[in-house]
Amino acid sequence: MRNDEKSMDEIISFAKRKGFVFPSSEIYGGVAGLYDFGPLGVELLNNIKADWWRKNVHEKENYYGLDSAIFKDPRVWEASGHTKSFSDPMAECKTCNTRIRVDKELEKLGVQADEKMSEAELQELFDTHKAQIKCPKCGGSEFTEVKAFNLLVKSNLGDFSGKEENPSYLPGEACQGIYLNFKNVVDSMHPKIPFGIAQIGKAFRNEISPRNFLFRTREFEQADTQLFIRPGENKDYYDKIKEERWRWYTESLKISEKNLRWKQHDNLVFYAKDAWDIEYDFPSYGFDEIEGIHDRSDYDLTVHSKASGIDLSYNENGEKFIPWIIESSAGLGRIFLAVLSEFYDIDEMDGKKRTVLRLPHKLAPIKVAVFPLLKNKPELVAKAREVFDMLRYEMPASFDDSGNIGKRYRRQDEIGTPYCVTVDFDSLEDNTVTVRSRDDGAQKRVPLSEIFSFVKD
Repeated sequence: MRNDEKSMDEIISFAKRKGFVFPSSEIYGGVAGLYDFGPLGVELLNNIKADWWRKNVHEKENYYGLDSAIFKDPRVWEASGHTKSFSDPMAECKTCNTRIRVDKELEKLGVQADEKMSEAELQELFDTHKAQIKCPKCGGSEFTEVKAFNLLVKSNLGDFSGKEENPSYLPGEACQGIYLNFKNVVDSMHPKIPFGIAQIGKAFRNEISPRNFLFRTREFEQADTQLFIRPGENKDYYDKIKEERWRWYTESLKISEKNLRWKQHDNLVFYAKDAWDIEYDFPSYGFDEIEGIHDRSDYDLTVHSKASGIDLSYNENGEKFIPWIIESSAGLGRIFLAVLSEFYDIDEMDGKKRTVLRLPHKLAPIKVAVFPLLKNKPELVAKAREVFDMLRYEMPASFDDSGNIGKRYRRQDEIGTPYCVTVDFDSLEDNTVTVRSRDDGAQKRVPLSEIFSFVKD
């Protein structure tokens, strides 16, 4: 199926029904913009993370991994500019007090709001078009004036006064921990420039209007790399990283190039000299960002060096300089949603429609399912258990003896399991099993002595 033939509502329903993603705190009515990854979802997410880590740390000799703390000194966010500049324009419905994000509402009308606009300029633009804007909750069209709404989530960590005079914050972006540990990595690992630091970390944003399932949430994970280079050498490295990131999606995750595109930022955020996004064509939503590649120049290390009083320059043979940074920053929830959207399919097999998740083998939550042909034959069940035990210590495996074989195949196809192994009466005689492929339904007899290598390969 093409993406324009798929429905995001259908994918959202599938994700919950099959144990990939659940609304957070659902028994209490749920919380907007928060989701929990279920038993199959956490396996798929971990497989995406593992592949990202392998490509960005293990396969590169000049990249170093990091896992920094979520909480940071509040001065970090002041130095980085987030306490002043990390905001979205908001207006509130006068009827029901529902908040809207003004720039996104204008976008729906085909009107582009420049990020560098002052509040007064944005207010004038909003006033021109607000008669066409309706409250998403009550349908009203009377709104308060536009205000900048800071997205940082406040915390009272270490504040026992209850007055929140010096609030701490949850990270608005995960990458700040990399800049804070730049000197520690240099002092402990002695890397030669250019070198990179990679991290998968949590970020939190007090979104005005969370939307589009996993696309815009209030808690999410980012997979970031920061490449530290000599000043002025940004162009060649920038193009190289863009090429590497594109290849990861198309060659490693096997996402079709027709569902991906590049988009350059017209209006740059305060820290960037250049910025390009990789966008995915989501069903029902269309193209939107899954990863950004940013030329941050020397902004981050410079501001933290000044604010902390610690010299964050790099010493290369007696020459000291503040490195420039090329960043790649991917939203893992968005990539997860892109992967589900890409490989979710409905086709026909043996004259019947089936739902199948055509995940690459390395991303599949379960690699192999093992069945006894009949559940009421103890000897078949025992042999199937023996095969299952042999496989499950080497790879994620599942045992299923519920319903007929056809239904078991369909259940595994739906969650993306690449292979199903069936133990039958011949298996008791010759130690062979039937292995069925998810994608085309082809079946092959395989000796048990070869089953592990067959399924793995």
